[in-house]
Amino acid sequence: MQPDELTQLEYLLSSNLNQYPSHFGLIHNATPAYQFNSLSNNLYQLPQVQEFNPQSAGNSTSDETDEQQVRIINERKQRRMISNRESARRSRMRKQKHLDELWSQVVWLRNENHQLIDKLNHVSESRDQAIQENAQLKEEASELRQMITDMQLHSPYRSVIRDFDDHESCKDLTQGKS
Repeated sequence: MQPDELTQLEYLLSSNLNQYPSHFGLIHNATPAYQFNSLSNNLYQLPQVQEFNPQSAGNSTSDETDEQQVRIINERKQRRMISNRESARRSRMRKQKHLDELWSQVVWLRNENHQLIDKLNHVSESRDQAIQENAQLKEEASELRQMITDMQLHSPYRSVIRDFDDHESCKDLTQGKS
């Protein structure tokens, strides 16, 4: 026997109905016994629910009440389903709006990034140009110093310039002592 198979099931309503609450609505004199033989996992072989309910015979007001309750339950299900759809739609709209805002921010940040890269490239080029100009100016200054040194060495007025430099040095020393 498979675990989901049942070979025989007997269902007998108890004759002592006082042990159950009164709202179960069982009739005291009708205690039917139901027997199910070779019940397998097929649900279509089960008897309908009405066969188990002893009160269903000839009670049209309870049928109408049951139908009314079923209608109310179905209406509530329908309203809940519509509400859930609307809620899901609003949620999707919020997510889409958030996604659009994030995408807009990505575009803006990419634009800012490109502008900053352009500025960085411009500053880098300016720096490279300034370094080249600085090196060129240092070379020119060195060449000019060398020219001055060469001129001083080959100048006929070399002794006069040396005397002038010495005189200026002494003058600075005497003024510093007074």
